[in-house]
Amino acid sequence: MTLVQADTVWHDAGANRDQLALLMRAERSATDLFVLPETFSTGFSNEAVATAEGMDGETVRWLLATARALGAAITGSMQVRLGDRVLNRLLWADPDGTLLHYDKRHLFRMAREQDHYAAGRERLVVEFRGWRICPLVCYDLRFPVFSRNRVRAGGVLDFDLLLYVANWPAPRHEAWRTLLRARAIENLCFVAGVNRCGTDGNGHPYRGGSVLVDALGRTLVEGDDSPGTLHHPLSLSALRDHRQRFPAHLDADGFTLEE
Repeated sequence: MTLVQADTVWHDAGANRDQLALLMRAERSATDLFVLPETFSTGFSNEAVATAEGMDGETVRWLLATARALGAAITGSMQVRLGDRVLNRLLWADPDGTLLHYDKRHLFRMAREQDHYAAGRERLVVEFRGWRICPLVCYDLRFPVFSRNRVRAGGVLDFDLLLYVANWPAPRHEAWRTLLRARAIENLCFVAGVNRCGTDGNGHPYRGGSVLVDALGRTLVEGDDSPGTLHHPLSLSALRDHRQRFPAHLDADGFTLEE
């Protein structure tokens, strides 16, 4: 898989599509999955609600066409308008043309995201090339119950790889690193966090630090504060071996989510 860390251009979807395409094309033969940051087409902005695209918009068409051309899945979030609502919607584009989505459940109240965006409800688990993948968005990282790897019938875990796409500001960088490792360890899975870098149109700095960690919380690859791609292969057999040696999920507490 490849983590794509970009310095998102403020409110310029065309410029962002161009720079992301360049970054992905450089890795096209090396990966099955590209992960883009949160709100990759505009940056994390309440003002971007005014220009939010529909599901038939140019950015969604670009995402599908690029996945097809690269022969890899692509995922990341963008502002999507549905009637009178705008969602921070994570899109998953398969190279075969399949398009799935997850709408960010936890809206970041410190930036008043809940005053401008509608919240999602349901988690998404994608089955892709033998893997089960759960993609979530930024602030969701702080809520371990919603991220929990639940045990299905036969003691099988819900997912193998947990993804977080983010615009996570520099002052909270240590929380980013710590929480990603915690989610990997407690959920017995790989975890990838993809963050933007640079400074946004509101003057907030981002340190990047996109990272992939294994089920023991060990860093497999980690970015600095510059735009670029981070590539690392993942072994499903190694993950299964770890779960067999250390089946802590069999002692997990059952629960249900309530609104």
